[in-house]
Amino acid sequence: MSHYQVVKGARDIFPDEMVQWKHVEDVMHWLARIYGFSEIRTPVFEYTELFQRSIGSATDIVGKEMFTFFPDGSGRSITLRPEMTAGVMRAALQKNLLASAPVQKLYYISELFRKERPQAGRQRQFSQFGAELLGASSPAAVAEVIMFMMHVFDELGLSGLRLRINSLGSIDDRRRYREALRAYLAPHYDRLDDASRERFEKNPLRILDSKNPDMQEIVAGAPRLHEHLGDEARRDFDLVLGYLSGRGIDYRIDHLLVRGLDYYSYTAFEVTSTALGAQDALGGGGRYDSLALELGSPKEVPAAGFAVGMERLLIAMQKQGLLPEAVPAGPEVCIIVPQQEFFDQAFALAARLRDEGISTAIDLAGRSMKAQLREAGRMRAASALFVGGDELSSGMFPLKDLDASFQETLPLEGAIARMRERSITKQDQP
Repeated sequence: MSHYQVVKGARDIFPDEMVQWKHVEDVMHWLARIYGFSEIRTPVFEYTELFQRSIGSATDIVGKEMFTFFPDGSGRSITLRPEMTAGVMRAALQKNLLASAPVQKLYYISELFRKERPQAGRQRQFSQFGAELLGASSPAAVAEVIMFMMHVFDELGLSGLRLRINSLGSIDDRRRYREALRAYLAPHYDRLDDASRERFEKNPLRILDSKNPDMQEIVAGAPRLHEHLGDEARRDFDLVLGYLSGRGIDYRIDHLLVRGLDYYSYTAFEVTSTALGAQDALGGGGRYDSLALELGSPKEVPAAGFAVGMERLLIAMQKQGLLPEAVPAGPEVCIIVPQQEFFDQAFALAARLRDEGISTAIDLAGRSMKAQLREAGRMRAASALFVGGDELSSGMFPLKDLDASFQETLPLEGAIARMRERSITKQDQP
């Protein structure tokens, strides 16, 4: 086996792909600012109990998918983060962020890790874009989180999306429903698949989300969660839907929608894409007021958020022809050195141009002038500046526009001014 292979479940992102990633990320950063969200970065690993308490010990993530290890002899394990919400809440509580402002609006673009079977759009190391609104979970707050997410999709040009939404009710509502669901499923226990049997006692709501076609008939006859909602949950849900309708956001109420993490309550939502095939979930989220209590806070912290899988988002955009050309931007100028004895002076000039804010490349391999010009073309440089003995002695430098194949000879300051001019014009172009 070659030693030059990436670990299974991980992938490299090369400079050409980074052009596309940066395009998507730039939209996310811009809209985060528009909506008043500030970026946060948390460690890639946390103490394992953070996820056990927040996500729920009965979930597949905690039971089967976490990368956990013991870094020392203390006996306290740490885990590569499988999701971001728990870490963001932990950071906010530890820093006491809500003491400085009653509402905190945070977002991230981060790497996550889950021990899953690798497939298209789902790797063991993957990226998510997400947002957490802490300190408020009113219907307007939940609606704003959804609007932010849908605005990102809209700005990126995606079509064929479906927003599914449901109310999970309060903790008491879910407790009553869990008992009714178990009572319904008990006579069907022998027909349940292994995963559903495992969830029967610990987390029966997850059976509703089973992707096994053999479970669909059983699930279809199950009691509906909305039939067990209290008046407060119904009013809350109706207000959220009203805000979305007022914004012109289409949605479909899906009474079978449950989120895979235990900390969700009240509104939960998921966005799917027709461009993704069977694994069609693009992102989702919901409200999670009790998460802070699970982490040891003396009181609830109203909260709502979402997360979007970056890899799946890029696949959906690629299939719809929405990604920019995967070619890194070239330098504004390549310095061409016809005679290598003048390289040191040309090298110093490259540093001078960079100090002036001009993106500059210079050949470091001692190649011929013809090879240097060929490389300038490959790099898609805007201009070529020739620096040789005659140019250095006369102070006049040939500057060639590589796009228009037009060349003029200018004093150095004039050449710098012309390169700045072209750079500004290029930046102003759509």
